[in-house]
Amino acid sequence: MFFCHFFFASVTPNFAANPMRKKAESKETKQFASRKKDHIELAFKSQEGIQTDNRFYYEPLLSAHPQALKPTSFLGKEMKAPIWISSMTGGTELAHKINHNLAKACKEFGLGMGLGSCRILLEGDTYFKDFNLRPILGDERPFFANLGIAQVEQELANKSVKRIEELIKRLEADGLFIHVNPLQEWLQPEGDKISKPPIDTIRRLLDKVRFKIIVKEVGQGMGFESLKVLFQLPLAAIDFAAHGGTNFSKVELLRSNKQQQTLFNEVAHIGHSATEMVGITNQILKALGKKSLCNEVIISGGVKSFLDGYYLMQSLNCNSIYGQGSAMLGRARTSYDALQEYVAGQIKGLELAKAYLRVKR
Repeated sequence: MFFCHFFFASVTPNFAANPMRKKAESKETKQFASRKKDHIELAFKSQEGIQTDNRFYYEPLLSAHPQALKPTSFLGKEMKAPIWISSMTGGTELAHKINHNLAKACKEFGLGMGLGSCRILLEGDTYFKDFNLRPILGDERPFFANLGIAQVEQELANKSVKRIEELIKRLEADGLFIHVNPLQEWLQPEGDKISKPPIDTIRRLLDKVRFKIIVKEVGQGMGFESLKVLFQLPLAAIDFAAHGGTNFSKVELLRSNKQQQTLFNEVAHIGHSATEMVGITNQILKALGKKSLCNEVIISGGVKSFLDGYYLMQSLNCNSIYGQGSAMLGRARTSYDALQEYVAGQIKGLELAKAYLRVKR
């Protein structure tokens, strides 16, 4: 009797003294039961469409849970995450909304940003508000204007390079993207004629200006010989704009008549993927050695997720970041909250990948 009385007396007051403990235990038990029920119901579903991503070694023993990304240096400025956003052009209410949402995201998350074609600003400031994003973005991150190779060729021919310099000054940009797009212009119903090899135009501009220049394609990417000559120029960076993302040649073809679409549909599907361009670039950099004057790359075109971006950056043998266009644009068009959630997810994904994934060589 003494033993039973002692046991009862010593245990019962603990529950009386800690009512929250019993409540917490009950809540935890319910959560545990709910979680296990989910596991049972979802176990079979998790096996549907199993396909292993063979690009990575998964190394679960070598890191704690992910830490915040360390800042990265690119184009002479610091970025909090290695993600580049390219925006739309201006002249419509929708473009204004998209551009401003993208600039806000770059500011919040510390990303770099490139404008869409600024050709319309060469003629006046009617749509300047659509492009005037530096006040939103801030001075700390890289920000570049954009002109097509046909416009640059024309400004050189007219001896009016000063107009390009004034454009960059008005926008407070760090430099200029030159988008090289002969296929797009050729397929565009009202496309501009490119009279000189783009590489000659790029060289001439480099000789005349002091601002930084990035060269990109617009959806087909570039082959070995084009990349080789570009890496030997003192460019700030090269943007792959590889095949697999937004294909502006296809966009222009869809604006043409049915006969043109039938004749040239296959042409719009010519190009190089980002994965192929990474391989080509590594070959070129190895062969050129110190003769390579450009050592930074924006990997864009067909980059669908942080796993694609992480894989390509880790595979490329030079300083690089990855760019996304349509994924960002679609969300910026909807709302800033949608864009904010997506960018935050990209960064969390990169943190996870850096902790646990190693690229297979």
